[in-house]
Amino acid sequence: MTITNSPGFAFRASHDREGARLGWFTTPHGVVQTPEFMPVGTRAAVRGIDMREMRAMGTQMLLANAYHLYLNPGDHMVRALGGLHAFSRFSGPMLTDSGGYQVFSLAKFRQVREEGVTFKSIVDGSRHNYTPERVMQIERNLGADVIMQLDELIEGGAEHAASRAAMERSLRWLERCRVEFDRLEREGRESATPFAVPEGAPAMYGGDVEQERMAPPQALFPIIQGGTSDDLRTASINGILQTGDWAGIAMGGLSVGEAKPLMYATFDTCAPLLPRDKPRYLMGVGFPDDLIEAVRRGMDLFDCVAPTKMGRHGTVFTEDGKVSIRKSSHRTDRRPLTGTCPCPACTDYDRAYLRHLHANEEPLGQRLLALHNLTFLLRLMEQIRAAIRDERFESWSTAWLERYRAKGA
Repeated sequence: MTITNSPGFAFRASHDREGARLGWFTTPHGVVQTPEFMPVGTRAAVRGIDMREMRAMGTQMLLANAYHLYLNPGDHMVRALGGLHAFSRFSGPMLTDSGGYQVFSLAKFRQVREEGVTFKSIVDGSRHNYTPERVMQIERNLGADVIMQLDELIEGGAEHAASRAAMERSLRWLERCRVEFDRLEREGRESATPFAVPEGAPAMYGGDVEQERMAPPQALFPIIQGGTSDDLRTASINGILQTGDWAGIAMGGLSVGEAKPLMYATFDTCAPLLPRDKPRYLMGVGFPDDLIEAVRRGMDLFDCVAPTKMGRHGTVFTEDGKVSIRKSSHRTDRRPLTGTCPCPACTDYDRAYLRHLHANEEPLGQRLLALHNLTFLLRLMEQIRAAIRDERFESWSTAWLERYRAKGA
């Protein structure tokens, strides 16, 4: 077995009884207590929210997207400006997704072949070749703590043969990612791209040129694929575990159109097969009930654009289910969104004013509800960790889900 070296990374778990568990994921930029939700800062920013606010609401780890940063401003520019942490002003652990989901979601702009993906830029229409090797070079330039392999994602409900082909290709791409990751670890990155700076401005990069070529310590995570087919998920996990000793493992290809019971059944299939001493990252899942169901089955890390996207469109999470602030019934409602949330939307404003902001498309309303949804999920993860620690997770989660789902019953 080839071992991919991940210095500076470790994971330990407690209260681990084949289900919900507490964990501590050590990275070069700090320790992440799990289970934990990672807000999505696609372009090295969470839309409309300052990094000081992100830290204040308890963000432990942040996700950015290599695909979007590669297109603009470019991975070499991010590297020249000090790497992703300095560029974004976020000092905690960070993760970059390779862009597999973007390739999937922009189907009319791309062509998938064994070599990689050819796609048309959504920025300027230029054509690009995205290969496993190129993705590793991009993510090494960006410099996040955890980086993801390039995988092939297909829509939920795809035929078994198509799911198998995508899963097997993802395994082949993983091997190519691993080889390139290890090469960059040994040999360093390509020489820095020179950029002109205004007169009187600090020089780019800084420090020793040869030392700068060495990428910061990073961990490469493989991604389990296979749709909702038990045999394909099992084959994917077996292939991943035979390829390397990974610092963590991700589960992709879910929340892409399949029914929720099928998604939960996939968790049930995969969890017993995964190493207990590695963090499990469930990609693209972020609704409150789905997070709890996934934690029940031993998942540790999560991300999703839903909380900020829904907030911008006027929908918020509450303990009693989702609420649309745009409804006319909120026009004269002086109550807060919730009575327990410490975010500004709940403590400083009422539903009537928040509805007014959204009805008039005021940016403040979008920002406040995005802040609320992120705060809600991060506090939910705190409650989950406390319930696991106190050995009451089963009773707590059952009661929480009954209340959350009662509105739609």
